[in-house]
Amino acid sequence: MSLEHEDLSNFSMLDLFRMETREQMRQLTEGLLRLEQGSADAALLESMMRAAHSVKGAAAIVGLDAALRLAHGMEDVLVAAQDGRVQLDADGVDVLLGGVDLLQQLAEAPDGDAGIASDGRLDAQLAALAGLLPGAGARRKPRAPAPSVPPPAVPAPTPPSPAPAPSVPPAAAPAAPAPPAPVLAAGSDELLTLAGQARLHAGQMRPWIGGLHRYKRQQRGVFDALAVLQDAIRATGDARLAELAQIVVDRALPLRDLLHKNIVDAETYERQAVTVSTRLADEVLALRMGRFGDGVHALPRMVRDLARGLGKDVRVEIAGADTLVDRAVLARMDAPLNQLLRNAVDHGMEPPAERVAAGKPAHGTIRLTARHRGGMLVMEVADDGRGVDPERIRAAAVRRQVAPAAFAPALSQAELMEFLFLPGFSLKESANELSGRGVGLDVVHDTVRALNGAVRAESAPGAGFSTVITLPLTQSIVRALVVDVAGEAYALPIARVERVQRVPAAEVLALYGRQYVKVGDEQLGIVAAGRVLDLGATVAGAELAVVVIGTGRERYGLVVDAVRSEQSLTVQPLEPTFGKLRDVAAAALLDDGTPVLILDVPDLLLSIARLLGTGAALHVAQGEATGAGSAATRRVLVVDDSLTVREMQRKLLAARGYRVDVALDGLDGWNQLRTHDYDLVISDIDMPRLDGIGLVERIRRDPRLHRLPVMIVSYKDRPEDRARGLEAGADYYLAKGAFHDATLLDAVRDLIGAARPEDKP
Repeated sequence: MSLEHEDLSNFSMLDLFRMETREQMRQLTEGLLRLEQGSADAALLESMMRAAHSVKGAAAIVGLDAALRLAHGMEDVLVAAQDGRVQLDADGVDVLLGGVDLLQQLAEAPDGDAGIASDGRLDAQLAALAGLLPGAGARRKPRAPAPSVPPPAVPAPTPPSPAPAPSVPPAAAPAAPAPPAPVLAAGSDELLTLAGQARLHAGQMRPWIGGLHRYKRQQRGVFDALAVLQDAIRATGDARLAELAQIVVDRALPLRDLLHKNIVDAETYERQAVTVSTRLADEVLALRMGRFGDGVHALPRMVRDLARGLGKDVRVEIAGADTLVDRAVLARMDAPLNQLLRNAVDHGMEPPAERVAAGKPAHGTIRLTARHRGGMLVMEVADDGRGVDPERIRAAAVRRQVAPAAFAPALSQAELMEFLFLPGFSLKESANELSGRGVGLDVVHDTVRALNGAVRAESAPGAGFSTVITLPLTQSIVRALVVDVAGEAYALPIARVERVQRVPAAEVLALYGRQYVKVGDEQLGIVAAGRVLDLGATVAGAELAVVVIGTGRERYGLVVDAVRSEQSLTVQPLEPTFGKLRDVAAAALLDDGTPVLILDVPDLLLSIARLLGTGAALHVAQGEATGAGSAATRRVLVVDDSLTVREMQRKLLAARGYRVDVALDGLDGWNQLRTHDYDLVISDIDMPRLDGIGLVERIRRDPRLHRLPVMIVSYKDRPEDRARGLEAGADYYLAKGAFHDATLLDAVRDLIGAARPEDKP
C-alpha cells in the first residue's frame, strides 16, 4: 500500500518502520524477479539499492541493529551489481530473496530483532550475502550456530542455493497484510448500511411530494369553483355578496403561491438529499475497493520459488493490476488463486527441456488477468503448459465411479471439465506434497460459489489450461431479482439466476410425481418456491412465473407468485445469534423501504434436492385456496429495533398464518397499540426512546390493554433480567441466545393458540 496519503500521526515509530519495510521489500521482490527474468538495467538496480538503503536508515532510527546489518549487506550486493563487480544469476537472486524474507521477519518480530539475531539465522544470511561479493567473505564474523528455523507457514519448497542461505519461508513477507485494511473494511460495512438508509429515506420523500401535487390539483379545482361562484354573484348584482366573494378569493390566492413554493422547495431538497446520499454510498464503496495488483503482488514470488523447487522455469504476468476489486472479495480469493497457480506449476508446466522439444520457450508463463465486464469482476488464470487431455478426465471419471461407463462417452468437453471441481477428483495416480490428493479445485469452486460467483475451466491439450472466475464486483452491493412468494418479497442474486420466463400452466407435465416443463429439447423440473421455503402452496394461474436456478443436474425452475423487478441492494448481514438460517443469505431494504430476505441459492438447491429425496411434494397447486380470509386471523405486533430480528420474527409468524405488524422501538409500538387491536405483543428490551420494560408497564396500566399477552425476546438471559421482565408484567420470557424457530412458535401457540381459531395448534 502507498503511504503517501495516509494519516500516520497515530502510529509508533516501530509501526512506521514495519509499514515502510513491507513497501520497500515488496518493491525489492518485484525488482529481483524482473532481474532474474533478464530485465536488468541501471534504473532497476538503482531502485532496488534505494529500497535496501531506505530500510537501513529506518532501522537505524528505531534501533534495530540486526535489521540495519542485514539491509546494509543487501545494499552492498546491489551496489556491487551496479558497479558490474557482481553478476546476479538465479542463485544470487535466491540469496537476496532470502534476505528479503528475513528482513521482513525482523521487522514483524514482536520482540524486535533479538530472537532472530541470536539463533544464527542472521549470521548465516549475512555470510550468504557476503559470499556474493568477491573477496568479501571475511568482512563479517559469523556467530555461534542456533536452533533450526521452524517449518514454514506456507508449504512451498525451499529454492536451492549454492551458498549457505537460511531456509526461510518463501513469500512470507510479501504476503503480510497491511493492518489498516481489516479496520477499514469493518468500519465501511456500517457506513455503507447508513448510506443505504440515507438514500432510502431521501427516496421516501417522493410519495409525499406526489401528495402535495394532488393537493395542488384539488386546490385548482377549488379556485375554479370560486371563480364560477364569483361570476354568479356578480350576475345577481348584489354588491355585498360580490365584496365578500372577492375577500375570499384574495385570502385564498396566497395559499396557491405558498403551496407552489413548498412543492418547489421539497423537490429541491429531495434532489439534493438523493444526490448526497448516492455520492456517500459511492464513496463508501470506493473505500472498500483496492487495486487487484496490490492483492496478488506476492503470487509471482510464490510461483517462482515453487517452480525452482520442481526444476522448472515459470513466470507470472499480471494484466489488469489497476482493476478495482473489493478488498474483502480479494482476501477471500487469495487461497483459491494460490491453488490455481500451484496446480498450473505442478500439473501444467513442463520442464524446460520438454518445452524446448515441443517448440515452446524454455520458460513457462502464467497469465493472471482481472477486468470488469457487465458489472461483474472476471479473473482468469491461464498457462501455456501441456493442458489437460479430456480423455484422461473421462477415464478418471469412470475409474473413480463419478460417471457411469455407459454414460461417459456422451459427455462434452465442457461437461468433462466440471469433474475437475469435484471433491476428491484428481488425474494423478499418486500423491506428492503438492497435489494428487483431490484437494484443490473443489476449494476454488466452493469459495467462488460462496461469493455468488461462477467458475469454469477450459483446456487446449498441448497449448495450455485456463480457469475463468466471474464474481460480483463487491459483496456489499448485490444486483438481485426481486420476486413475490406467498405474498412476501424475496431477492435472488442475479449472478445465480440463469433466466426468467413465463410458462403456460397447461404445459406443465408430471412424471413419477414430479412436475416439469419442456424448454426446447430439455426437460426442466419445476418446484413451488412457497413449498421449498415452507410458506404454503403456490397456486397456478393461467401462466407460471419461473426463475431458473442451478446448473447441470441441479437445475430447477422455481415457480414464484410474481417477478417484481431487478434492483441493487445494500446487503445487511443477519444477526450472528441466529447462526446460518436455512435458504437465507442476508437481508436488505428495497427501494421503497420494504425489508427483504436475500435467498442463498446454493442452500436453496440443497433444500430442493433434500425434499425431493424424501418424497416431499413440491408441485404447484392447481387452483387450490391458500387460506381463509384474514378477518379471523390472530394479529401479532413485533417490537424490535433490529431490522434482522424484526423481519425474521415477522416472516416466521406470517409463514404460520399469523397477521404480523412490526414496530421500530417501544414508542412506535405503543402508538400502534393505541390505534390497532392485537392478540399478542413480542418485544425486545433494549430499544431507543422507550425500552421493552417501559412498554410492558404502559400496557399493564392501560385499561383497554392490560390483559393483552406480552412476550419478551431478549439477548439478556440472566435470572435478574428474567425476573425484571416478568415483574413488569410479561407473560413469557425467551432468550435470543437459545432462540429456535420451534421455541418461538410453541410459545406463541401457548399464549394465543393457532393463527386462526378454527385451526388446531
